[in-house]
Amino acid sequence: MPKRVNKVIELLDEDQPVFYTGSHTGADLNYEAGRAMTKTWADYINIGMEHGCFDLSGLDQFMKGLVDGGPANSGHKTPAVIVELPVDGVSADVIRANGWQMRQLLARGVHGLLLCHAESPEAVRAFVETCRYPFQTIGVGSHLDVGRRGSAGQGSAAPIWGVSVDQYLDTADPWPLNPNGELLLGLKFENKRALANVEISAQVPGIAFAEWGPGDMSMSFGYKHQPNPRPKEIQDARDRVFAACQSAGLKFLESASPETIESSIDAGVRICGSGEETARIGRAYAGRTMPV
Repeated sequence: MPKRVNKVIELLDEDQPVFYTGSHTGADLNYEAGRAMTKTWADYINIGMEHGCFDLSGLDQFMKGLVDGGPANSGHKTPAVIVELPVDGVSADVIRANGWQMRQLLARGVHGLLLCHAESPEAVRAFVETCRYPFQTIGVGSHLDVGRRGSAGQGSAAPIWGVSVDQYLDTADPWPLNPNGELLLGLKFENKRALANVEISAQVPGIAFAEWGPGDMSMSFGYKHQPNPRPKEIQDARDRVFAACQSAGLKFLESASPETIESSIDAGVRICGSGEETARIGRAYAGRTMPV
């Protein structure tokens, strides 16, 4: 039986690699698509609303389809769902002005959010605070201000998670800041401004994982497309983000292939979105026992 609501957290807590599917530029979001995705080979589904449509109605139906098509092969109510936010992490003011996005998405019952272009530690702190209820106090005062998420969304989110409203309120808090939390918050450090602050931003409590966004990072350095092979400045940017994540205890997300996944796991990559065959090899290499 599953130990947690969020399959990804259960795996990461055991230092197992996690594999996801889904588009970074939008997806068809409807009830039937959700039912079809419940038995996915992936551990979580990425919903790309950074560039795709901010389709709350479609997402609502997609999540209900996941539930009705469930349980997932692993026994969890659904695969985890993580949404890439449209808002960029430019500043605390920008995040707070767009906090409605986070409230609306969390009320649909998603299991995590990914903030793109996380440029400042103040924006990252505001992101975490916006996703937390004010009665959750771990880290408040020393590193974080009080949470800003309001009451009401728990009524629609709890059935998606398969828990009571009280259980949802207790566990809809960021892991690993809250060891019992089931909410996964991530960052993309994907431009020069984010890179300049990465060591500080990565230390903000409440964040679980991060990536370096090679496409946007390449553009930030003046390249139209991702250069191959990588120039030293791009490789150095990647390595700086990786080192900051390792120092802060954040799980690192990066693409791999069937040929490179074993070395990626050895190097410390724990989240990967590069296809079913890569996942099959990576799971076997890591000695995974949880069903797909």
